[in-house]
Amino acid sequence: MSNLLTSLLGATGQGILWGIMALGVYITYKLLDIADLTVDGSFALGGCTCATLILMGVNPVLATIIAVGAGLLAGFVTGVLHTVFDIPAILAGILTQISLWSINLRIQGGRSNVPLLNTETIISKFVGRSGNTVVATASPFIQKLGLTQSQASLIVGIVIVVILVAVMYWFFGTEIGSALRATGNNEAMIRALGVNTNRTKLLALMLSNGLVALSGAFVAQMQKYADIGMGQGAIVIALAAIIIGEVLMKRFINFGAKLASAAIGAVIYFIIRAIVLYLGLNANDMKLISAIIVALALSIPTVSQKLAIKNAYTEGDEDNA
Repeated sequence: MSNLLTSLLGATGQGILWGIMALGVYITYKLLDIADLTVDGSFALGGCTCATLILMGVNPVLATIIAVGAGLLAGFVTGVLHTVFDIPAILAGILTQISLWSINLRIQGGRSNVPLLNTETIISKFVGRSGNTVVATASPFIQKLGLTQSQASLIVGIVIVVILVAVMYWFFGTEIGSALRATGNNEAMIRALGVNTNRTKLLALMLSNGLVALSGAFVAQMQKYADIGMGQGAIVIALAAIIIGEVLMKRFINFGAKLASAAIGAVIYFIIRAIVLYLGLNANDMKLISAIIVALALSIPTVSQKLAIKNAYTEGDEDNA
């Protein structure tokens, strides 16, 4: 049982950091109805950029900020391909994603994997205990807290997600944020009102990939390494997180709650994965399991709606009889 609790704690900490990515994908997928496949590349871009800079001696906070800037740039490239050259959004994302594979490899000096085992990161600053051993390099206060890597990841992740949800809730209530949301709801109408929808799309893609890169930077610091393939399947995880959160919190109509549901969905997704692995399933089957989770998450709302309509017709027939 203790092993299961440890796995669930680690999954929760991992899920909340991946939840940052889900917040980024929420902007393009739910607000603009764009399937942006840049995500797989920009997630790894954030992790690779942050890890490489940290190894070069750059402050972890500054390295994380620069990683976000790299993500913004990746989103800008996809946005330009889509809005300026009229390349379909899904194809523009694929083109950027493919190019980022080579770019990430160059960022890491030709290495596919960069370890951060003995390097200080944002998360390691809050780690006071490794197993039953107190971390000697930690400050007395941190040692007293005695947080493990998983606990530190969870706390840092919660703080970051709360701040991001609050900032996003404020931003999408501003004039430019409202214009961005309106672009997804009715592009023709908002264009008729004088809004340049190409600019709002470009901004949305930049913000989305900036958040995705931020998630990649934190995940790299949590798992103590960055890999050029760490973003493979990230878009699937993000979609699963968004749909799961949406199903569980469908009664909430507040926009802030909808944003938070994406991060909550990511946590639940990783908890499900942890339980599946604990039950003894082969780790090599995780891609298949992820696909099944996403398929179920996408199917549940549709099936529920069809059942509700069927029940409504059945009740109507009974009343007429």
